[in-house]
Amino acid sequence: MDGCNHQPAPGAIRSVDALIDAGLAVAGDRSALDAVAARYATAIPVAFRALIDHPDDPIGLQVIPHPAELDTAAHELADPIGDDAFSPVPGIVHRYADRALLKPLLICPLYCRFCFRREHVGPDGGLLDDAALARALDWLGAHPAIGEVILTGGDPLMLSPRRLGHIVTGLDAIPHVHTIRLHTRVPVADPARITDALLDTLETEKAMWLVVHANHATELTAAARTALRRIQARAIPVLGQSVLLRGVNDSSEALEALFRAMVGARVKPYYLHQLDPAPGTARFHVPIAEGRRLMASLRGRVTGLAWPTYVLDIPGGHGKVPIGPDYLDPAAGTVRDPDGIPHVLAAGNL
Repeated sequence: MDGCNHQPAPGAIRSVDALIDAGLAVAGDRSALDAVAARYATAIPVAFRALIDHPDDPIGLQVIPHPAELDTAAHELADPIGDDAFSPVPGIVHRYADRALLKPLLICPLYCRFCFRREHVGPDGGLLDDAALARALDWLGAHPAIGEVILTGGDPLMLSPRRLGHIVTGLDAIPHVHTIRLHTRVPVADPARITDALLDTLETEKAMWLVVHANHATELTAAARTALRRIQARAIPVLGQSVLLRGVNDSSEALEALFRAMVGARVKPYYLHQLDPAPGTARFHVPIAEGRRLMASLRGRVTGLAWPTYVLDIPGGHGKVPIGPDYLDPAAGTVRDPDGIPHVLAAGNL
């Protein structure tokens, strides 16, 4: 089976020894990092490694293993958003009536230390074989209420062109599926993977959208922008999603730079996610109240094109809800402007 193309480029970091040799970890932490490596995968592609100045910078924090990952806080969950409970067949997650996730693999170009699927993703697992993929496609075909399929994982752009093309062709054949969405880190993590052969597989009469995950403006390199432009040239609109992360983007300046960089790359910021409580991720947590203040601080400073929806995926599989700042006070009959000043609304506007 020609399933995925996940061999690391020369120089990619995948082991504790490689981390230490690269100066991204110290030998004194080897024992703890070996324990982390036994539980969670590591991969840092060459392009992403080039962005790291030191292990605690906004890029290094995202991808370099840390001994704190062995500590699970009381509120953290192995399946924080309830994927397992809403998986009727392997590879499918169905939490919303009109759409479903299809996870054809659990392999990523890099392994984020805050990932909500960190218990499952890794270089050796999660690839649906032919029978499992056929069963997943059959399940989608048997549920006519599903109009949108989100390819995720893992990262669908880690699939070989042949396998990805097979999946897109299979979705093309389902009449009630009108929209295909791909969630990916590849354009920023390993932009050289965005080849013509890969993009050719995305040709479809369906509405094809791509959502790229980036958390810091530094990730939108010239190579990343070129990869995104190649995707956009295929008439595929690109949205951006990010996670609010302590030490990475937890300031007005960092978020503004990130969202402006996205818009400059013709990427519409779509979601800013509140961190999901996966095991060992507490060091990245930013309280919701702080996130709301950060979003409010950007109102009026950045164009609406650069304004994502701040969302919480309610633990337990109860779905995403917006948690951004509120401006309307129906009880008082007022609305706040971006400076926080209330203004009385005419009764007919309430």
